[in-house]
Formats: sequence, structure tokens, C-alpha cells
Amino acid sequence: MSARILVAEDDVKQARLIRIYLEREGHEVQLVADGRSALERARGARPDLIVLDVMMPHVDGLDVTRILRAESEVPILLLTARATEEDMLLGLDLGADDYLTKPYSPRELTARVRVLLRRTKPSTAAPAVLRVGGLEIDTARFEVRVSGEPVVLTGKEFEILTTLAQEPGRVFTRAQIIDRVFGFDRNVLERTVDAHVMNLRKKLGTTAYVETVYGRGYRLSDGTAAS
Repeated sequence: MSARILVAEDDVKQARLIRIYLEREGHEVQLVADGRSALERARGARPDLIVLDVMMPHVDGLDVTRILRAESEVPILLLTARATEEDMLLGLDLGADDYLTKPYSPRELTARVRVLLRRTKPSTAAPAVLRVGGLEIDTARFEVRVSGEPVVLTGKEFEILTTLAQEPGRVFTRAQIIDRVFGFDRNVLERTVDAHVMNLRKKLGTTAYVETVYGRGYRLSDGTAAS
């Protein structure tokens, strides 16, 4: 699956290395070295995915994420030297789809890019629409509606919601959600799932759809009962 990828990284050697590995995968790669240029290029070139360093001049990666997420659904992979749980959750809360902590393997980066593209690129197969109460999920078109109104989700939010909607009423533990949604990354924290679910609830407009089953995990209801 080839894609147009924007890489925003002010470390020249690191940016070139990322470019080499992504181009080996068949992707078209554009490089920028600061946050302001990242915003301009993202708006003009409309890439399929953005690899975004957090620590950049002019505008940092977190602000770029916040601004872009208000404008588009483009998948964002954050690169960060900030290894604390709070920093990682902040990036996710602002709308990033995934993150990598420095130092990282270029092979892991390309693997994560593949997963994000696979989850967010529209499928050419016949649409599969999941309906639970007033919630409608079109897995082929990456579209979600609540009572007919569109809801914009990030890639991870969409995957979590789809996982729950495939078996309404079933309780999924955080570990099961991590396994289905994050797959290759076994180091994902359970609080990461909680952060995505919190964002889902805000966007769906009610906590009744994604219910917390205390001590166990989450399930999707038809929206007729409060959690």
C-alpha cells in the first residue's frame, strides 16, 4: 500500500533515515524541518499520513497535532523523546493516532506506518455497515454517524469503536482491545485505551454507547441505558 507521507523532523540525519525506509516501502515522502512548514505542507499537499516529531522549532509537534486534528482526519504518528506516561497520553488526547518513543527502530516505524495506513485507508471492498441503536459505522468508508449526524474519529478511535460494535453487549477487557487494535505493540498501556475511550465518548455525545464495566473493561450498548 503506497501513500504520500509527510515527515516533520528537524534532525536531518534522522529525517533522511526515515525517508529511506519509507521509500523502500514504496511511499512518496516529503520532508520538512519545523512545525510551521509541517502545517503549510499538510494543508497544501494533503498527505495520507504524517510522521511528526514533538520537539520542533517555531511550532512544536503537539500544537501541530492539535491544529491539524481540528481540520482533518489525517493519521498522525508522533515521535517523542518524552517517555513519561503523561506526555504520551497528552499526544493521544490531542488527536494523535500513535506514538513512538526515541530511540526507536526504523523497522518499527515502518511497521506502525503500515498498520495506520491499513486501518485508515478506505477499503475497495463492498461496504460493511454496523448499526447499534442510533450508531452507524461504515467500515469501508471510515464513516461514523450518530442519529444521522457524522462524527469524525481518529484511526485508533475508529478501530476501538468497530471492535466493540462487532459484538454489541460483549465486554472487552483492555488487554483484548490492545491486542485487536494495537496488535504488534505489546507495550501499550491500559490507560492509553482509557484515553481513547474518553475521546470516543466526547465525540459520540453520550457515555451511553461505550459503557464501563467496572473491574472488567468496556462494551457497546444500544444507547438506551446510562453507564
